Amino acid sequence: MDLSPLFITLKVACFGTMVAFITGILAARVVIRMERFKSLADGFFTMPMILPPTVLGFFFLLLIGKNGPVGKFLMHFDMNLIFTWQSAALAASVAAFPLMYRTVRGAFEQVDEDLIYAAQTLGMTNRNIFWKIIFPNSKQGVAAGTILAFARATGEFGATMMLAGNIPGKTQTISIAIYTAVQNGDLPTAYFWTCIIIGLSFGAIIILNGWLLKKST
Repeated sequence: MDLSPLFITLKVACFGTMVAFITGILAARVVIRMERFKSLADGFFTMPMILPPTVLGFFFLLLIGKNGPVGKFLMHFDMNLIFTWQSAALAASVAAFPLMYRTVRGAFEQVDEDLIYAAQTLGMTNRNIFWKIIFPNSKQGVAAGTILAFARATGEFGATMMLAGNIPGKTQTISIAIYTAVQNGDLPTAYFWTCIIIGLSFGAIIILNGWLLKKST
């Protein structure tokens, strides 16, 4: 059994989760501080959650493909993102971002406003208020968003197939390996990878529940 889909999936999911973690926190921070166009920004950041993955893949092909603006720029440095694990990680990060953003934003908005007002009275800057009050009091939400983002990145399929393709040992993730096995009538392989990805997602949820239970006691 070729285990490369497992290692590629873990690499793609970890990188995608890291990108979603950073961008999700920054986006949530920006949105909660906005006074105008908050709904517009929220809709933009949430859109990848409701759009079909193939639509996301199509947009990225237009952007980073050889004829796209980013693709043409990268070609000057002899770089190509299409059909690489990096493009799969990009697709995973975009798919995971809305879950991270929505969860973290909800956690930020649940912080007691009296703490924020007290910090402002003491002369703390908005930056210090965020990192010393809002963020520490939102750790459970941040952890939940991270686990959900990882689970989503692990199972990404549509955009990954369009951007990275199905190259065994290079871009074939577990989801794509399952699709390929079913197409070839190789049900034992499909069962094997299905159990693996269910185990990864279920394990992430168990870790999240255990961490939250520990924090609440």
